[in-house]
Amino acid sequence: MAWNEPGGNSNNQDPWGGRKGGDRKGPPDLDEAFRKLQDSLNGLFGGGKKRGSDEGTGKGGGFGLLFIGLAVLAAVWLYSAIYVVDEQEQAVVLRFGKYYETVGPGLNIYFPPIDRKFQENVTRERAYSKQGQMLTEDENIIEVPLTVQYRVSNLQDFVLNVDMPEVSLQHATDSAVRHVVGSTEMDQVLTEGRELMASEVKERLQRFLDTYRTGILVTQVNLQSAAAPREVQEAFDDVIRAREDEQREKNQAETYANGVVPEARGQAQRLIEDANGYRDEVVSRAQGEANRFTALVAEYRKAPEVTRQRLYLDTMQELMSNTSKVLVTGDKGQNNLLYLPLDKMIDSRSGSTPSQVTGGASAGELGARVGSDMRQPDVRVRESR
Repeated sequence: MAWNEPGGNSNNQDPWGGRKGGDRKGPPDLDEAFRKLQDSLNGLFGGGKKRGSDEGTGKGGGFGLLFIGLAVLAAVWLYSAIYVVDEQEQAVVLRFGKYYETVGPGLNIYFPPIDRKFQENVTRERAYSKQGQMLTEDENIIEVPLTVQYRVSNLQDFVLNVDMPEVSLQHATDSAVRHVVGSTEMDQVLTEGRELMASEVKERLQRFLDTYRTGILVTQVNLQSAAAPREVQEAFDDVIRAREDEQREKNQAETYANGVVPEARGQAQRLIEDANGYRDEVVSRAQGEANRFTALVAEYRKAPEVTRQRLYLDTMQELMSNTSKVLVTGDKGQNNLLYLPLDKMIDSRSGSTPSQVTGGASAGELGARVGSDMRQPDVRVRESR
């Protein structure tokens, strides 16, 4: 039996547990719930409606909603105004569009919209890469790839002086690289000249950035391996091979020179030393002869005849010691001729010197004996042929 049929429910209750009549208890009405919530808010902010009346909220309720809106706006503003600067960062604050201060790491606050904040990482290394075709000093076209590493050194200049500092960096890099490559020959760009070019590009690029006051510090410029355009790559390969052959020939020539030049210098030094020794010998002999002649003059002045005879005998001995045949004649009026076969004597007596004669007497002594009866012997020496 249904709950609302006669006799079906002795307690006269509905299924929600309420009784019929004034004390009925059922599910709450939504409109009534909203009204109660509105009354509670109005009472909280000093407004409210009159007891038992069905009118809407008064002026107090409007002010309460306005206060809530202002509080929400204040919370949002405070949330956006408070910011944290990291250890690697800095922040530049502009007030009314003019530079106000540079803020370091920590918790900070600024006042938008009258203030503007620019926050950047000033310690992180940034990189910029480019590649383009450039003309060298010897009018060859090559492709030069490079990478520029930089960081922000002055945040105030980075934010205020240049509209787009990183774009200015790219333009300055193009200018610096083209200037350096345009004043360098192709061989240097392709081979060992890249390191020197990188340092020149870095110096010139930093000078440009300092002139523009961009607040950027270039830390490194890396010039990678340059290459010729693909259309002429084969010709460039031939040039490189020819250059390698040239360098190999130069190395071989230097090796040969390193082996020959020291030897030639040693021979030249030996000849110089021999010449110096010969010079010293000749000078010393000449000095000795001069000293001997000076001493002989003194003796000649004391005894001219004895000295003359001694010189004659010494001269004969020196001449006869170097010849194998000796002819001894007497005075002009005599026809006596004496032949001394010194060559036969030397052959018969092995080991004897040409100056030795029979009986152990020297040629000078023999001549003296033979010509003892002669007043002035005439001696003629002839070499056998």
